[in-house]
Amino acid sequence: MLAGLTTRGRCLLAAGSALAACSLLLGQRDLLRVGVFLVALPLIAVALVARTRYRLACTRSLDPPRTAAGATCTVLLRLDNVSRLASGVLLMEDALPYALGGRPRFVLDKVEPRGVREVSYPVSSATRGSFVIGPLSVRLSDPFGLCELRRSFQASERLVVTPQVWPLPPIRLGGDWAGGGDSASRSIASSGTDDAATREYRHGDDLRRVHWKSTARVGELMVRREEQPFRSRATVLLDARSAAHRGDGPHSSFEWAVSAVASIGVALTRAGFTLSVIRDTGESLTRPGTVLTEGVLLESLATLAPGPGKGFDGAAERLRRDGLGGVLLAVLGALDVEQAERLARMRTGSRVCVAVTMDTDSWAPGGSRTRADALQRQARVEALLAAAGWRVVPATHGTSLPAVWPLARGRTAPAAPLVTQVGGLAGQGAPP
Repeated sequence: MLAGLTTRGRCLLAAGSALAACSLLLGQRDLLRVGVFLVALPLIAVALVARTRYRLACTRSLDPPRTAAGATCTVLLRLDNVSRLASGVLLMEDALPYALGGRPRFVLDKVEPRGVREVSYPVSSATRGSFVIGPLSVRLSDPFGLCELRRSFQASERLVVTPQVWPLPPIRLGGDWAGGGDSASRSIASSGTDDAATREYRHGDDLRRVHWKSTARVGELMVRREEQPFRSRATVLLDARSAAHRGDGPHSSFEWAVSAVASIGVALTRAGFTLSVIRDTGESLTRPGTVLTEGVLLESLATLAPGPGKGFDGAAERLRRDGLGGVLLAVLGALDVEQAERLARMRTGSRVCVAVTMDTDSWAPGGSRTRADALQRQARVEALLAAAGWRVVPATHGTSLPAVWPLARGRTAPAAPLVTQVGGLAGQGAPP
């Protein structure tokens, strides 16, 4: 407990002890009274501060709790004095990760009994990730500055910084399938699986929806199900191999690829697509059974890190095994001819496949390859994919994805669901 004494408190305690010892040697009672007073003063301050430290409550809120890279989040701290005594001087310091900036500090002169103080400060991060804010530490001090104790609250909050999302222009991808209503019901009925479109009769159901054929076969009243609209499907493949990307930090090619996947995924989700996002290894970004909504997609990309993968065998096997249908969109890093051939074979039949091919050497010039060799290799990869029927969207350092995104629709644009424009995300920045 005495460890909380300040330099002033320690000096008074030492002086009082010395005076008390001298008074005993000299037999001076007045000197003893002064010594006792000097010793008692810092001890009383310690007792008061020690009592106050257990009578404070702290809550923290984030607005918003999820923000895009480069955007600002406001942290609101609320400190309640739940005791019947006024507190002394309070020095507050909130713990922050290095990526969010320096630790903010606030000084509260006095908090009255049952009083409340609120302070706020902004935080922002140029890099995506999941960051823990807190706990809050408070330094309690007496009015004379004799004692100062540091105590920390246990509560903390998690801030999720998602990748930057760029607004994409509306295009028609084609090759996907969509429908609903009567057309979906007729499609099921024509295949001979009438039971798949019926259910048991419930009180209040319209008798005009009774399915007499199923009723006769099952032996109880069956009605047609409510019309379930079919949703278009799309699979997004992210090349997350560390060897396929160049650069460091928020301006690396991998961060551009993550933002591209986020932008494409948000656009497809808002357009009504049922979305699946997988890595080059075939691993899904979400746990099995999780519906990939816009929020789930951004939060899963917030903590995504590059991996040691060397090819796309895992992704090809996942596409073949699970039958992830619909449009296939791949955001690709550096490829060699063999890897490009493997990707080219993923397109079967008339399936629409879109490849965002990144010239990753442009993110880190001066590498092992010369610029001419890098351009030649990139041209061969893009030509190979185009010959296999892929729609190629080339990208280099400084490329704006919204500017080149119309290339994803190909030469023709058959009737298909419209990929609506992505916009209105709080804190989103302009495309690079």
